[in-house]
Amino acid sequence: MSSSRSTGFTRRAALAAVFAVGLHCAFARPARAAAVATDAATPTAWSALSGDEQKALNRYGERWNTLPADQQQRLLRGTRRWLAMTPEQRQRAQVRFARWKELSPEQKDLARRRWQHYRELTPEQQARVRENYHRFKKLTPEQRHQLRERWQRATPEERQRMLERRRARQPRHL
Repeated sequence: MSSSRSTGFTRRAALAAVFAVGLHCAFARPARAAAVATDAATPTAWSALSGDEQKALNRYGERWNTLPADQQQRLLRGTRRWLAMTPEQRQRAQVRFARWKELSPEQKDLARRRWQHYRELTPEQQARVRENYHRFKKLTPEQRHQLRERWQRATPEERQRMLERRRARQPRHL
């Protein structure tokens, strides 16, 4: 029982991490657009950073100009995303990062693989995943537990029929 419970926690933790990152990225389009405009091959001088960027990157200040250009650009993209966030978004990001740090290396690897799989979906499939995730989160803990148990007890054929019935009931407004 404890094995299935820890496996369930592992899956839930990894799934939560994937969706948290996915939702953040899905709603962070303006910051991503600005990040794409940054040339990854070109080093950026410390003096070229804005005051807010320098303040956020202060711990790298002494050695900034010696960092590889790709590392500078990664740090700069993250800083710009951070600076573009509202206080509420920053709070949520801090909570998600704290959860991420608590995951084991295996859980992080699973989350990365699932995120990569999600990124390979079509926009319509991604929208369906987000929609189903939000629907799942609206269920009570007891309803979620019952749904998980029903899914785990189902044979592959029963699971396929469940998915087909679910898809048939979903409105196609995309």
